[in-house]
Amino acid sequence: MGIAGPQGLRGPCSEGGTPVTGTVTHDPPPGAPGRPLIVTEDADLLDDLLRLCAAAGATPEVHHGVPDHGDGWETAPLVLVGDDAARRVGGAARRRGVVLVGRDQDDSGVWKRAVQIGADHVLMLPDGEQWLVDRIADVAEGVGRPALTVGVIGGRGGAGASTLACALAVTSAREGLRTLLVDADPLGGGLDVLLGGESAEGLRWPAFAASRGRVGGGALEESLPELHALRVLSWDRGDCVAVPHQAVRAVLAAARRRGGTVVVDLPRRLDDGVAEALAQLDLALLVVPADLRAVAAAGRVASAVGMVVRDVRVAVRGPYAPGLDGREVARLLGLPLAGEVPVEPALLRPQGGAKPPGATGRGPLARFCTVFWERALVESGGAR
Repeated sequence: MGIAGPQGLRGPCSEGGTPVTGTVTHDPPPGAPGRPLIVTEDADLLDDLLRLCAAAGATPEVHHGVPDHGDGWETAPLVLVGDDAARRVGGAARRRGVVLVGRDQDDSGVWKRAVQIGADHVLMLPDGEQWLVDRIADVAEGVGRPALTVGVIGGRGGAGASTLACALAVTSAREGLRTLLVDADPLGGGLDVLLGGESAEGLRWPAFAASRGRVGGGALEESLPELHALRVLSWDRGDCVAVPHQAVRAVLAAARRRGGTVVVDLPRRLDDGVAEALAQLDLALLVVPADLRAVAAAGRVASAVGMVVRDVRVAVRGPYAPGLDGREVARLLGLPLAGEVPVEPALLRPQGGAKPPGATGRGPLARFCTVFWERALVESGGAR
């Protein structure tokens, strides 16, 4: 609807504001999947709400009023109250996650009824259908904290960004975190190849080219190849070298909703799809070899990335040119130093049954990745 209502109520597209005042006696547990509760006697409205629940992959409970003993009212992660039933639920305990659903855009009394039942959103059909489908799908998926999403990009060609991205993802999975590695560089040869899984079954980027709106996080995860205890979204060996930016947005948003970590291997060229990927990042690592030409090239990349990503850090890779070390490279770029990335040449192009970067948990590269995740997860509030 895009309008903010009185008393702190919010329409589904508005930002800011506060929930309706009142004592909240129950908050649904964050991240816990469950069945939405529908309260209405309006047959037409019920048909619409059941249709939207089906589109979101959720099976709701349906009641004409507050369920007996209030169990369903208190435990449902989302409650959809038809405007016809507002009076019948007026005495129920105040809680978050209540949406008052109506049809009459010109009925100003809906806001008063929403305040009376403690709703924190008012939604009018059909305008708010997509918002409601997204909200119901969040419930069906048990959405909790979004994934910590880290992008890796080379300061110049051959900087080793793909190797570091793979090592970070493998390390995250080895630590028991749900992990997705995303190959955002269609010209990079495929991260599934770097992980030794080019023949693994599962979907690649071209299969998602038509994606718009919302992609189910669980369905996305299950459809991708699983390699070394993580999921990989890479490119196939076909002619497709780009997907629309709307598809990038939908797929990465679905990946983030699953929690854990997402690692994105980014190309140095910036287009609409890469801009969408950058917009999803919590943190970007700029991999810079320690020589002056690489630092000069990395400065241009840093400027472009920094226009979209708030937290950009430099990971410096040796060997070092005379007069340079990690701190000096970071100073020249005006970026915080994430660390110095050790070089393990034998891992740059694993073939056949060779282990991918970071797989053994031993060696300087694996240690770098372990320390990075320990710090990043603490900064972001802990494991997800």
